[in-house]
Amino acid sequence: MDIAAWGQSVLDLIEANAGWAGPITFALAFGESMVLLGLLLPATVVLAGAGVLAGWGVLDFWTLVIWGAPGAFLGDAVSFWLGRRCGPLILGLWPMSRRPDLAEQGRAFFLRHGGKSVFIGRFFGPLRAMVPLIAGMMGMRALPFQLANGASAILWIIGIMAPGAMVGFGIEEVVHHQDKPVGYVAFAVGLAVTVMLVIWLRRQV
Repeated sequence: MDIAAWGQSVLDLIEANAGWAGPITFALAFGESMVLLGLLLPATVVLAGAGVLAGWGVLDFWTLVIWGAPGAFLGDAVSFWLGRRCGPLILGLWPMSRRPDLAEQGRAFFLRHGGKSVFIGRFFGPLRAMVPLIAGMMGMRALPFQLANGASAILWIIGIMAPGAMVGFGIEEVVHHQDKPVGYVAFAVGLAVTVMLVIWLRRQV
């Protein structure tokens, strides 16, 4: 799959059908967070791009958040339920069967961080959908899981799109209001936040 071409085609679809941006964001966040689909659906880049479109004023940022957070929450909830009910079976299905290393990484991550791995793992691409499955398989209680799931879903969708929104807003302001420094500031802050998030997340592994 050409990820760049796929992502651009989805962003073009969203831009041309702004009224469907919310449901599409829900579907992307769900797919990105659900085990099996998360390995096949490179949605993060599209969600970040949707943030840029929101910064340009093409989409409404908070509408995307309101749709995206439940999608991410439900994706993890389904993965957790599958782990409880049929975890070993899921690990044997394609494409999980081709990445046995992910199951080991997810198990080690869960054993290292305990319940907070559900929250932290949301922010790591390879582990995002794996940790909820492992949490279910390891018998984590539902209430702590869902609390961490809900909090991380909201912060994740905002964290994915907010830097892009700031960059998009900055570009829009620079292009149309070159005499106002706010555009340059927003662009710089959005870029800086993105870099800091990447550095922080790497240190959590």
